[in-house]
Amino acid sequence: MLEPNIDTDVIMPKQFLKGIDRQGLDKGVFFDRRFMAGGQPNPDFILNMPGWQSATFLLVGPNFGCGSSREHAVWGLKQLGVRGLIGSTFAGIFDDNCQRNGILTVSLDEPALARLAQLAASADTNSITVSLDRCEITTAEETISFVISELKRAMLAAGEDAIAWTLQYLPEIENFEVAHYSRRPWLKRPASPRG
Repeated sequence: MLEPNIDTDVIMPKQFLKGIDRQGLDKGVFFDRRFMAGGQPNPDFILNMPGWQSATFLLVGPNFGCGSSREHAVWGLKQLGVRGLIGSTFAGIFDDNCQRNGILTVSLDEPALARLAQLAASADTNSITVSLDRCEITTAEETISFVISELKRAMLAAGEDAIAWTLQYLPEIENFEVAHYSRRPWLKRPASPRG
């Protein structure tokens, strides 16, 4: 899956976009590549091969997740068991959707990605450990550092999305609003999120 520009239609074909309940989307992930015309698994597709069937981190090509903004693609990847994607670049909205749904995206330079791809080519050496605390990918041969914003790292580590992360500051937000609106009585204060 290291080819460039794998778009969201490849990740989650349109026929799987009929609902918003997020159930059963794992069946649609890479459907046209994972399955042959008769519906049987394609033995030549990497995620159907022994050693890769339960992969939790995928190596992907540049501009992964480009195309239409379909969050279903991310929901399906998560349901398939994908916890992270490692590539050089990701489409912006897709990257944001991954983070909001608890999937880590790691951007590496091409030489580091090529070394990981070489190790991943063999089921004997395709095991990695990803440390979100240390921002490191460890293989049998080396440790590769990656950069991630502290906020994104903290939210992923806590398993929280932006709303849950913001709600932990609700007392401070409410205190700010009380002070803000008391200094500006001509502004109408919105209803409290607590009801």
